[in-house]
Amino acid sequence: MAYSSNLGFPRIGPNRELKRALEAYWSGKSSEEELDAAARSLRRDAWLFHKQAGIDFIPSNDFSLYDHVLDMSTVVGAIPQRYGHSGGPVDKRTYFAMARGEKGDGARPGVAAMEMTKWFDTNYHYIVPEFNAHTRFALSSLKPVEEFAEAEALGVHTRPVLIGPVSYLLLGKAEGTSTLDLLDNLLPVYEELLGRLTDAGADWVQLDEPFLTMDLTEQEQRAFEQAYTRIGVAPSQPKIMLTTYFGQLRENINLVKRLPVAGLHVNARAGQREPEVFLESLPEDRLLSLGVVDGRNVWKTDLTEALSSLTAAARSAGNERIVVGPSCSMLHAPVDLNLEESMDPEIASWLAYARQKVQEIQVLTTALNEGEDAVQTEFQENRRALASRKTSSRIHVPAVKQRLSQVDAAMRRRSSPFAERKQKQQELLQLPLLPTTTIGSFPQTRDIRKTRAAYRRGKIKYGEYLDFMQGHIAQTVRTQEELGLDVLVHGEPERNDMVEYFGEQLEGFISTDNGWVQSYGSRCVKPPVIFGDVSRPHPMTVEWISYAQSLTARPMKGMLTGPVTMLEWSFVRDDQPRSDTCQQIALALRSEVEDLQQAGIRVIQIDEPALREGLPLRHADWDDYLKWAVDSFRLVAAAASDATQVHTHMCYAEFNDIIDAIAALDADVISIESSRSKMELLDAFRQYDYPNDIGPGVYDIHSPRIPREEEITELLHRALQVLSPEQLWVNPDCGLKTRKWEEVRPSLLNLVAAARTVRQEIGRSN
Repeated sequence: MAYSSNLGFPRIGPNRELKRALEAYWSGKSSEEELDAAARSLRRDAWLFHKQAGIDFIPSNDFSLYDHVLDMSTVVGAIPQRYGHSGGPVDKRTYFAMARGEKGDGARPGVAAMEMTKWFDTNYHYIVPEFNAHTRFALSSLKPVEEFAEAEALGVHTRPVLIGPVSYLLLGKAEGTSTLDLLDNLLPVYEELLGRLTDAGADWVQLDEPFLTMDLTEQEQRAFEQAYTRIGVAPSQPKIMLTTYFGQLRENINLVKRLPVAGLHVNARAGQREPEVFLESLPEDRLLSLGVVDGRNVWKTDLTEALSSLTAAARSAGNERIVVGPSCSMLHAPVDLNLEESMDPEIASWLAYARQKVQEIQVLTTALNEGEDAVQTEFQENRRALASRKTSSRIHVPAVKQRLSQVDAAMRRRSSPFAERKQKQQELLQLPLLPTTTIGSFPQTRDIRKTRAAYRRGKIKYGEYLDFMQGHIAQTVRTQEELGLDVLVHGEPERNDMVEYFGEQLEGFISTDNGWVQSYGSRCVKPPVIFGDVSRPHPMTVEWISYAQSLTARPMKGMLTGPVTMLEWSFVRDDQPRSDTCQQIALALRSEVEDLQQAGIRVIQIDEPALREGLPLRHADWDDYLKWAVDSFRLVAAAASDATQVHTHMCYAEFNDIIDAIAALDADVISIESSRSKMELLDAFRQYDYPNDIGPGVYDIHSPRIPREEEITELLHRALQVLSPEQLWVNPDCGLKTRKWEEVRPSLLNLVAAARTVRQEIGRSN
């Protein structure tokens, strides 16, 4: 009989219970015991749901209070020295200080958070492990063992999930050594942990090694062989299911087949031939887990097509060697479609969230073991839904396709080179050296969220809603003027999310009520669903930005989310190339740029924080992606005249590999997150001699810490070692939506003061 499995489940809870529990704890409104109780409840519900669904391999240790990579750092004792950890169990104060930083008080100085970056090509952020040549690992947390025992006490036998040792090291950063040089140090901790799991009764452990779907150096290949030769088949430990996801193994297939583990998981959606190649020479005692249900998107699985693939594999290997599962952890999917009470029924019939995907896995396993007739009703309903989606007139819009067909190269070019544009912009804007600005959003207070919700539910009229929002915009403008900022923003009180807000106004998108997914920690986002051809029926931001500009003589930025980010941070239709969908979005945003410019807005920010995130895992696929991604951005930005200053913003990412593409965007100003890395990201711009203006972040908005003026000044000095004063802008790392006003005001005061100090230093030196 074939087995069913899941690789991981959303942690946040169906109604974001984890978010509320964390934020109550951080604010001091609840105790550590209450936070632990909320976490236990979420774990229990997930385990019991899987058991009731009939899943054979149920994951444990996939739950985290903040991030599973941070959890692994605490398990192996990789705690940076600045957190004052002296060994042994890691308490919550230390854990959350590593994740978020710590303000400190009169008795204890604050401490900066660890660096954060994107988890492969997803919008999930992980806490980057920190190592050095003196790092000594030690088993410092028994979280995987404790959660396994917790499930056992509920009568649920689970398969603990761990990040594999090689991927864990490759996810980190090392000072004074190579991360893989630490492998010999790390493996004994994994051996000890696996032994503890054996003692607790675990018979299988899932070791996630997503780096196996990437280009590997010879050293990295040797590291995998070294690690799994040592821990892969030890008789005194659980069997290992080596798990890969997000991409194809390609040339790494032979490496993976050599590794002495009891089971292999492959993303069967990413390369349908790979399971067949595995089965040609896979040892007969090894299980093959096939990810046939998409763990990252929301579309229903084509059960007929998936069963055909599974049947072919089972015909070659035998049912008893096949495990049916998702392509990756369902961390990236919303929890439960049944909570979407107001969604259009037709579109809802095309979708499956995490709970529904688990049920799809069990339906496929039953069909493989007992025949399709055993689940005939489920297959019939699935075929009806897929046929409805394929034939719906709401998906294909001839006018949108016609407009896209008329795009030419001239529509993707600014009128003049950057140097000429900069001169015209400076004549118009009259900005000082080291101009100060923010990235877009200001704190979203409880009153703002309540008013937005009341208007959405029809409890207040538009006039009342408009008065309230304009009042907040006016206050935000006054505050920025008082702080001394040079280029202002309207604060975005009317926006729920930088992607969802636009998705609600574009044709071809649909918003959800409860499609929440975790971005990091307590931060959840609700990606819209792109189900059809995209167009803009009306202006989306002009009224708000024009009102804000009317309140001040200083430049006001128009704020747009770029086409690549709109694509990457949505659940995207899978029935046409992503490049086509991205260009449709770009044309819609191009119309918005034209209208903003017509309304007199002379600074427009087109955010692309997801540009690097969307980069394919394999270098061979980069050129094609970067070509259409850059073209899509330029299709929006090229609508701006020479005198209109175009900004863009990018989140945590490694820029070295794509610096040519960033330059090709030809944005007048790019702002980047760099405070946690102490300006390390600017190395890419140093080596490339980037010609346009740059605003490296000097205020870490992901932490409650208020940066001191001296800290910001030091960061600006570091930036000036790479950039000329004429290039440098001064701004926070990202938007301020999630921060509180009592943090934002002093932080921005220090930012403006630091900029003025450095301006004076430059003036004296000249």
